[in-house]
Amino acid sequence: MLLYATIIYIYLYLSAMSDIWHILSRGVDKRIIFLDDEDRFRFIHDLFEFNDQNPVSDVFYTFNKSNKSSWDFVSPKIEKKPRKLLVDIYAFCIMSNHYHLLLSPLVENGVTQFMRKLNIGYAKYFNEKYDRTGALFEGRYKSIIIKNDAHFLYLPFYIHCNPLDIIDIGWRTGQLRKYNEAIKFLENYRWSSHLDYLGKKNFPSVINQNMLLDIFGGRKNYEKAINQWLSDMKISKQIQEMNTLLLEK
Repeated sequence: MLLYATIIYIYLYLSAMSDIWHILSRGVDKRIIFLDDEDRFRFIHDLFEFNDQNPVSDVFYTFNKSNKSSWDFVSPKIEKKPRKLLVDIYAFCIMSNHYHLLLSPLVENGVTQFMRKLNIGYAKYFNEKYDRTGALFEGRYKSIIIKNDAHFLYLPFYIHCNPLDIIDIGWRTGQLRKYNEAIKFLENYRWSSHLDYLGKKNFPSVINQNMLLDIFGGRKNYEKAINQWLSDMKISKQIQEMNTLLLEK
């Protein structure tokens, strides 16, 4: 009954919003596009910096580590105009050769503008750093609108659980061998928005958390819901039902 009510709430919530997109972009020939933590930090910086209608004026943002678990972006020497966001980013996850985003446009063609700036900007950084030329990403990014789709309930979970492929791909078929270790692994994986939803500030300025926290009823309920989903033996059926939304064919 609670699940049914949540789905109805999501339907009503999304009906009043702009289209929501699931986006995946992969390295050309499935090559690794994040070779070290510097690359991953740079990409997260780009999620922040390029989400702006204003021209990019400062690609040298630095990371301000305010405590052991929280980073944010600062540029103390350059005065910038307030950002005018192109999109709201609700969730992200970085893997070695691809990344996932869950977002919605705030202006006309906002998704297209943001993705062009993001992929071109990161590719320029990557090619300069590694002294290479040519395309970094596998053609145009893949995308699909998920407006009014009940499976949206599980899509943020799917995006945030992707790093489990590193330790146990069995999670995709409901055959996770060590559940507690999987939960701990996700809690220590820096390169997604999962930690911020748990209330562990990681990259808080990158995402808009309000929508998902409203839908799940707060951080504790989000944590409980994703952990229950991961332990559900029917997870493979749910992933199969979401197949058209996952873009990983």
